[in-house]
Amino acid sequence: MNGGSAAWAANPNSAHPADTQQAQALVLPAVQIVAPGPGGVPGSGVPKDWLAMPVQTFDEADMARGHALDLSDYLVRKLQGVSANDMQGNPFQMDLQYRGYTASPLLGTPQGLSVYMDGVRLNQPFGDVVSWDLIPRSAISSVSLMPGSNPLFGLNALGGAIAVQTKDGLTSPGQVLQLEGGSGGRRAAQFESGGSGGFAGAWHWFLTGQRFHEQGWRDASPSDVRQLFGKLGMQWSNGEARLTAALADNELTGNGLQTQAALRTNWRSVYSQPDRTRNQAQLFNLTLRQKTQQGVQWAGNVYDRHIRTQALNGDVNESALGQADTAGVSFAGLRANCQAQVAANLAPQLVCNGLLNTTQSTQHNAGVNVQAEGQGTLAGVAQQWLLGAALDVAQLNFRQATQFGALNADHTVSAVEGLGAFADGSQQGEGAFDARVNLNSHTQTASVFASTVLALNDAAHLTLSGRYNRHHLRNQDVLTPGGGAGSLDANAAYAHFNPGLGLALDVRPGLAFYAGANQGTRAPTAVELGCADPANPCKLPNAFAGDPPLRQVVTINVEMGLRGRVQTGWPGGEPGDLSWHLGLYRAENRDDLLFVSDRVSGFGYFRNFGKTRRQGLEFSLDAHPTRTLSLAASFSLLDATYQSSETLPGAGNSSNSGALAGQPGGEGSIQIQPGDRIPLLPRQQLKLSADWAFAPQWRVGMDLNAVSEARARGNENAQHQPDGVFYTGPGRSPGYAVLNLHGDYRFSPALQAFVQVNNALDRRYVSAAQLGANAFDARGNFQARPLPQNAGGDYPLVHSTFFAPGAPRAAWVGVRYTFGE
Repeated sequence: MNGGSAAWAANPNSAHPADTQQAQALVLPAVQIVAPGPGGVPGSGVPKDWLAMPVQTFDEADMARGHALDLSDYLVRKLQGVSANDMQGNPFQMDLQYRGYTASPLLGTPQGLSVYMDGVRLNQPFGDVVSWDLIPRSAISSVSLMPGSNPLFGLNALGGAIAVQTKDGLTSPGQVLQLEGGSGGRRAAQFESGGSGGFAGAWHWFLTGQRFHEQGWRDASPSDVRQLFGKLGMQWSNGEARLTAALADNELTGNGLQTQAALRTNWRSVYSQPDRTRNQAQLFNLTLRQKTQQGVQWAGNVYDRHIRTQALNGDVNESALGQADTAGVSFAGLRANCQAQVAANLAPQLVCNGLLNTTQSTQHNAGVNVQAEGQGTLAGVAQQWLLGAALDVAQLNFRQATQFGALNADHTVSAVEGLGAFADGSQQGEGAFDARVNLNSHTQTASVFASTVLALNDAAHLTLSGRYNRHHLRNQDVLTPGGGAGSLDANAAYAHFNPGLGLALDVRPGLAFYAGANQGTRAPTAVELGCADPANPCKLPNAFAGDPPLRQVVTINVEMGLRGRVQTGWPGGEPGDLSWHLGLYRAENRDDLLFVSDRVSGFGYFRNFGKTRRQGLEFSLDAHPTRTLSLAASFSLLDATYQSSETLPGAGNSSNSGALAGQPGGEGSIQIQPGDRIPLLPRQQLKLSADWAFAPQWRVGMDLNAVSEARARGNENAQHQPDGVFYTGPGRSPGYAVLNLHGDYRFSPALQAFVQVNNALDRRYVSAAQLGANAFDARGNFQARPLPQNAGGDYPLVHSTFFAPGAPRAAWVGVRYTFGE
């Protein structure tokens, strides 16, 4: 893997990874500069030292050596500045952070990273989420992680972009079969087949598939992943065409956070269940490239994607915590009470302690991209230029319903049938709500972009870039059309021009300096516009409310650094290589979109927040003392803070206004000030890795990820202190370190066996924390009104710290056979 000092080995849209595939351990390849909009092809090969950014790259071989589960797993384990929160409790549903910006499959998470595969932007139209399980692991050829808000990355690349390039029959010929199994009931199989032929080898093809199943390490947490990927290509004089198809049908269970007290009793326990998601997706992408006799290279692509997502979430109904004392009442008794309320359609919203939230979304998006690039002069200065345009359209439908239910002893939620079974607003009593949603949304994004790299002299290169985006979004409420009170209808347009500037300077052989400034934007998504009313908070993705307008986020990023390379090696041994990088960056968001929590865990609404800032320091070393030994180390320091004052609801925080007024455990707000840290983001991170082929048949390795503590969501003001009565947990998640080991043995050129051990020291750790009301007592029984009535006549609740527990030690073994070797 090439770290922070590595070249930009491919653009986010490139479908042709040959240059990266041919890179050797101690030789950096020529790099490509093209527009990271949809589509795109390699450029003319710009040397790495011309680029004013620290790009990290890795390829198929790196992922194979690390035996990564999927793309997100490898990014978290090996790449500098990347961390993860396992908020969902499923290995395929990680919240991934880079430099304080997030790419997540969870609706409601403010997204700040763009992900591309073969030129197609994978962030989904609904919520801009990224479903890691839809990226075919066995099809990945190479990946580039590009930092900053470079305008060429397109919408939402506030913190950077991840570009995935897939295999083809030219770079991955032959047939491969791999089988794997081990902890958690994991059973996995994958195959690959690729080749080329026809007249002068004009045709090439590649096909791969994966079938994955495991029971999971937590209670009731199975995962099933089915992926199929194919590519057919044809080459001709100075051009080629490639047609790609990617299919997936996955079922994932992620049972989310659990209270600290419950985890002490049973590390595998879940707070409530079920929480199942099924993703079905089809992606087709056609890319074309042709180079003219004048040296101009034209390229384009057309893609079409369908995604259907169905989710069933069993949740605690926290409104039921206010009913009469339930101490001593069995789960069966509570269910009977709920059934009676539902049958008569009285007030089940105040009695039924469970909710079954079902959602279904269908998304169809398509796009076209055209671009041209070449070489020439500008005012007498040699340049490499690029011009392009892109159009992306999407239409989607989102439906949601909530059925009242009852909790069982194992914290599953069972549905209750009857006249008032569904939350449609017809129930009696206070707190009746209508959770039904049927929303159609249409989006259209048109872009034009340009870039030029000017060779000021042999040692200095200036990059100028810019992109104009116009994004139009229209929401249509099927249930309450026409606008007005209670309607989700919306019609919003966002336009912005984003510039970029970078300078790279070769100070001397082996030492380079870079500096750059860029601007990027993110427009509000349909889900954010549909949940932006503080008077009608949402429990995403389970509710929407009429929306006031939201402004788009504008990010300005500046960074500078040094990178270098020196020849080294063991005394008296073969020559080696050491590359290093030291960099500083600052990114400031204006009109940031913040999901503001309401009085109970999970509820809230989106609003524009003044300013946030993410700044930091990065240092990395990548050494190859010999051809058989590679060592890497990286350290990241992140200062992610709010830069504006704000009042936030904070019922779970011991320092909220209600608690300070003498009524802890109830409603209240907290005040955040400029300089308060953004929650869920660790301040420091250290990564170490080693890989050693100590014999022709043997290879062993390790990677260590050490992460500092992070502030809990709900403790944005850093003043929460547990008292053991009303508040029973800390306001942070503690730091941790996880060691992973791997080994490979090659019986023959064709047959290889491997073993992967994660969390080898079996450390208990948590990756995230959140403050919220706890519905269960120490024995796991549902308990309403857990504390005596206060002076204001209210019944306070017990608020706990909910943690995202990390997986215990696990081991898997596998075999890989390459036919024809």
